Amino acid sequence: MAASHKNKTFASLLAFLLGALGAHRLYLGGKRDRWAWAHLAALPASLLVAVLAPEADWFYKVLPLTLSAIVGFLEALVLGLTPDDKWDAARNTGSGKQSASNWPLALLLVATLMVGAATLIATLARLFDLLYTGGAYG
Repeated sequence: MAASHKNKTFASLLAFLLGALGAHRLYLGGKRDRWAWAHLAALPASLLVAVLAPEADWFYKVLPLTLSAIVGFLEALVLGLTPDDKWDAARNTGSGKQSASNWPLALLLVATLMVGAATLIATLARLFDLLYTGGAYG
């Protein structure tokens, strides 16, 4: 029986859309992937901050999920930019199929770069605003 074929575009899409929750890690590595559990831990961490510090700014309550999402964007770029032959050697050794990335992956990577960079810049700006001005600008 042939091993399942892991699609690079789908893995990158999962990292882009659900990277904060580690869906791409679960798709690629299954339940044994420790980094998937680290991503999933961001949700209870955000809830814990909300419960322990209800008076805190909303930014701090979603910060664990935001950081996990930024890592997910970076992972989407790394996954999508991996050459097809290296991807198949690492992920699809027994599948009998070869990967062939096309334009949808390129467009997904452009969107990932745009949204990921905007998220990172907005997160840094809000963090510095809260730390140095106490939130005077919003």
